[in-house]
Amino acid sequence: MISNKMRTKKYRSKVSYGLLAFIFLVFFVPLIPIALNGSINFKTAGTILFLVVLFGFIVHLFFKTDYTITADELIIKSGFFFFKTIKIAEITKIKKTKSPLSAPAPSFDRIEIRYGKSGSVIISPKDKHGFTENLIEINPKIVDTVSPKKIKPLP
Repeated sequence: MISNKMRTKKYRSKVSYGLLAFIFLVFFVPLIPIALNGSINFKTAGTILFLVVLFGFIVHLFFKTDYTITADELIIKSGFFFFKTIKIAEITKIKKTKSPLSAPAPSFDRIEIRYGKSGSVIISPKDKHGFTENLIEINPKIVDTVSPKKIKPLP
């Protein structure tokens, strides 16, 4: 274990711009025929405003998701809603995942962290290997299938 004097390290989330573009298209492409017909009324304008605000909120979540490692905790924040704290000593495994489940991971390049008896969270740190190695420095018992194994040089 590392001493409690370890500095806090923050890791930004990786962002899938393709996923963000897909969400944008889902929100706004259906509005194109309405705009072309010139049939925008008060109700339609309200719907457009609602979609713009909702999309802005999603963009905020995408770019304000981060993962902070302290001396003994992993703190996960996504915008101002999702907030989870996990004791690093309770983390048992870190592995790559392709799970599409909703998670504080605005990218499809994701890892799953297993902790406690049955806890699990999916995240997407931009620097997966540095993030994983940082956690393992604190808790060497973590099973890691994300970072490449370092080969020790021959003497």
